[in-house]
Amino acid sequence: MLALLFCIVCLTYTWGGLLLLRPLVRKWLGPQPDANDFVSYFLSAYGVFYGLMLGLIAVATYQNFADAEKAVGKEATAIAALYRDLSNYPEPARATLEGGMRDYVRFLIDEAWPEQRQGRLHAGGTVRISDLHQKLLSFTPASRTQEILHAETLRQFNSFLEARYARLQSVSTSLSGVLWWVVCLGAALNFSLLWLFSMERLALHIVLSGILATFVGLMLFFIAAMDNPFRGEESVSPEALKLIQERLMPSPR
Repeated sequence: MLALLFCIVCLTYTWGGLLLLRPLVRKWLGPQPDANDFVSYFLSAYGVFYGLMLGLIAVATYQNFADAEKAVGKEATAIAALYRDLSNYPEPARATLEGGMRDYVRFLIDEAWPEQRQGRLHAGGTVRISDLHQKLLSFTPASRTQEILHAETLRQFNSFLEARYARLQSVSTSLSGVLWWVVCLGAALNFSLLWLFSMERLALHIVLSGILATFVGLMLFFIAAMDNPFRGEESVSPEALKLIQERLMPSPR
């Protein structure tokens, strides 16, 4: 629906201006045989600069999307490694710590992720992580083996925190409003240049301008879809976390 909306807006602007200004353009340019050549050269030069800018922005937004997916995968991997370390703790610390990790993953999938898709950060994750950290620090090793295990678990916990903060930073990643203004204004100027062609066949003018407007609309849709990696249907999913939950964290009986 968003792609269709972008294309409809671009086509409406292009065709509307073309039909309204066509008589004025033909009257203004008159019988000048080189007018279309001049407009074509100018449109080509402008298209190079605008196309280059649009392509770079599209690549940048896709890279942000890929980085957000990578951050989620890294957090899921850190959770799996941390949960494996916690499974070697003695009881009752083992049950308490494993329960805290299961609760955090459940919260992340069921509660935090819907909030992320709205562009908001849920404060419940920080509370759960702080509580788990306090319980982990309160554990006192009773042997040399437990000391080594506890030190490795704390190191893995710090790696998990780094991956979590990287994901949280990606939630607010987006293009600036100024850049969006430049992109949209550049598209409008690009379409406006199509109005200056003086062609005898109106159908051919409509088809050619419609193809360009549709392509630019699809490019704008791609940028909008990749922007804000956690928002909308085309967003980073919690599948990596769900896999960890299903394979590694079965609910206790």
